[in-house]
Amino acid sequence: MAAQRAYGGIPAEQRRAQRRAALLAAGLDILGSEGQRRLTVGALCAEAGLNERYFYESFGTCEDVLVAVYDEVIAELMTAIVDAVAGAPDETRAKARAAIAAAVELLTDDARKSRVVFVEALATPVLNSRRATVARAFTALLVGQAQEFYGPETVLRVGSWGEFAAVYLLGGLAESMTAWLRGDLAITRDELIERSTDLFVLVGEHVIRRG
Repeated sequence: MAAQRAYGGIPAEQRRAQRRAALLAAGLDILGSEGQRRLTVGALCAEAGLNERYFYESFGTCEDVLVAVYDEVIAELMTAIVDAVAGAPDETRAKARAAIAAAVELLTDDARKSRVVFVEALATPVLNSRRATVARAFTALLVGQAQEFYGPETVLRVGSWGEFAAVYLLGGLAESMTAWLRGDLAITRDELIERSTDLFVLVGEHVIRRG
């Protein structure tokens, strides 16, 4: 029993977690460089350096890996945004810029992650419904951050206008980043961040004034 629980001093549960992490890392590499059509059990296990039997220890299908990789990138993105906002000066533009810079930098520093979010998520049916859930989560995050900064009464008073503005801004940022990554916007990354920040602040202040 002890041999089953630990091998080389590493508990079985920890080894399983390491194998799952290796498969997810392999999934990010494959999705981010070659796309979901190359996402097969054989390709994943070869990239991870694992026997194929270990795949089914953590996942049922390659679709499960696809969703897990996407969710992992989104979780990392949300954490980066929340941490950046928490560490920014207590001023409207500073908070907005910190959030936008965190998102832009994370997704453009690693081209694999931007492809997963902006390309594979659109091209893959299983992720379409997932994208809708994620969009709602980001909308709630933006509205929640606004409530925390401006005060819940102020933001709640604008009702559906505030939610509409959040959806509009987030969609616009995503499209702008996609265009920039394609090379359709002849601006630097810093300009992308600064211009996006200006728009977020302008729209945010307009929504608050309507209240």
